[in-house]
Amino acid sequence: MDELNFLRDLSPERFDTAPLLKRLTVTSRSLAELKGVAGTLPNHDILIRTLGLQEAKDSSEIENIVTTHDDLFKDDSQGGSGTSAAVKEVHRYRQAMQVGFESVRSKGMLTLNQILEVQSILEENRAGFRKVPGTVLRSGDGRVVYTPPQHPDRIVELMGELERFLNDPEVFPADPLIKMALAHHQFESIHPFYDGNGRTGRIVNVLYLIQQGLLETPVLYLSRHILQTKTEYYRLLQGVRDRGAWDEWVLYMLDCVEHTARDAIATVHAIREAFYAAKHRIRDGYKFYSRDLLNNLFSHPYTKIEFVQKDLSVSRITATKYLDLLARDGVLEKRKVGRNNYYVNRALAGILIRVR
Repeated sequence: MDELNFLRDLSPERFDTAPLLKRLTVTSRSLAELKGVAGTLPNHDILIRTLGLQEAKDSSEIENIVTTHDDLFKDDSQGGSGTSAAVKEVHRYRQAMQVGFESVRSKGMLTLNQILEVQSILEENRAGFRKVPGTVLRSGDGRVVYTPPQHPDRIVELMGELERFLNDPEVFPADPLIKMALAHHQFESIHPFYDGNGRTGRIVNVLYLIQQGLLETPVLYLSRHILQTKTEYYRLLQGVRDRGAWDEWVLYMLDCVEHTARDAIATVHAIREAFYAAKHRIRDGYKFYSRDLLNNLFSHPYTKIEFVQKDLSVSRITATKYLDLLARDGVLEKRKVGRNNYYVNRALAGILIRVR
């Protein structure tokens, strides 16, 4: 069987095995718990911004676009202008995720146009699907082990099948988590774009779970686990192509979701505890406490005077006073870099840096 025909030829019943169903139950339970925990913060945008920043870094690192947390956080406080090519790549990833999330949430579908939009943001071009043959995959000794579809018409045909697979439950009646694993393999095997296939595919995973109602916000990010198990990830991708080893691949992806959900639950709990600890400390110690101020401090690991000015609608003098007082008393840490002062939410930055 040609693995690129699996959307038509693969039977959903083949995944009704005891090991898969057992793993599916555990994974589904963890994902449901994450969905519930994510709803305990009063401002969901905090998780979208902070966890999205971490995911962007990890996903880009898979593609060897490596940047440090400190550079990334400082650039985030500057609005994502990007002082290096690596930082710009990371911020484009988060922007692409945000645009895709808002589109899927409003339309309730995950279409080719949305996928094209995500990839265009990642790559800053609108080249669309490949019009030329894709790069073949070679083994260490130079043998060709996989050749993606070469003809543009075939790419369009396969992506159209994938769109129907994602949106029509009758096409392949199976659990959404199993379908996510199959769709991810199909997308990576089609390799539909000139560049950005890996990052686009990982964003599509999260968007599909949102479209299926398994998540309300993009807080499940698989890139860290894939990064940690990169050799296994590529081995199992190829195992499907060589031997039709779908069960091994699906088990890996379910395990990836379960581990990532568990990590995310712990991270959300840590952010929530830090959020409420800061809330009580600022509310009890300062007359200028406000929800807008708290949201500002937890939307960015680093904040700036200009951010507080804008979010609280106060003067520069007032914003500076607020931040300097919080820094003086240890709620924040003030750092001067060049001409700019940054105010670090050490609790939040520490949580995100430890998430490895």
